[in-house]
Formats: sequence, structure tokens, C-alpha cells
Amino acid sequence: MFVVLFSTTERDDVDVSEYRRTSGRMHELVSHVPGFISYNSYGSDDGTGVAVVRFDSEEALTAWRTLPEHRAAQERGRDEFYGEYWVQVCETVREYRFTREGGYEHDLRHLFASGSEIPPSAVGG
Repeated sequence: MFVVLFSTTERDDVDVSEYRRTSGRMHELVSHVPGFISYNSYGSDDGTGVAVVRFDSEEALTAWRTLPEHRAAQERGRDEFYGEYWVQVCETVREYRFTREGGYEHDLRHLFASGSEIPPSAVGG
């Protein structure tokens, strides 16, 4: 699994409605990339945020990274939305979870998909 961490700081003069529209469109697009697993985002009142996006392969990540509409949104992000951002692309070395009720679990994909902020209607559900 590949995990992309995308940390952003909004510009002071950001058009919030346009940013949300563009962000929503990107969420819709990524949900249709074969190999996409999940998207979760976290924000704070000061305009900083972090998105965690998971893909099941490097090929899926490359398909997303090179999608023309995504590339255009990246440019808009630099020009209109972000004061700064950083991206980290990580390959999962190991993953597991422990719960008192179930012990150890090693296949966690269902947890990420159920936690996704992309509405079911965006993925055809």
C-alpha cells in the first residue's frame, strides 16, 4: 500500500467556496482511480490541514498523480489556494491493529475504506 500525506496551509486571501468546489471535484476524481483505497482529511481553524490518501499500488498512485485534471488543480493550488504545502509518499512496510475484542488484525483495508470521507454517491454506491 502507498500512503500520501498532503499537508497544506491556505493563503489568507483564499476563495473558500472555490477551494471547496475544487477539493470536492478532486475527491470525486480520485475515487474513480483503480487502486484507490481511501481519503481522509483533517483540518484546523487556522487554515492548516492534512490529507491522508491510500492507494494499493504505485501504478494507482502514478495514475492519480498524472491525471490531467488533477495536474491542473495542483497548479491552481499553487496559484490560488495554498501559502505552502508539502507532500510525502510512503510505502507501507507493515500494518496491523490490536483490539481487546479481536486480538491482532493484519488486513486493514476495510477500515480505511469505511473511514473515507468520500460520499458513497461519488463511488457509485
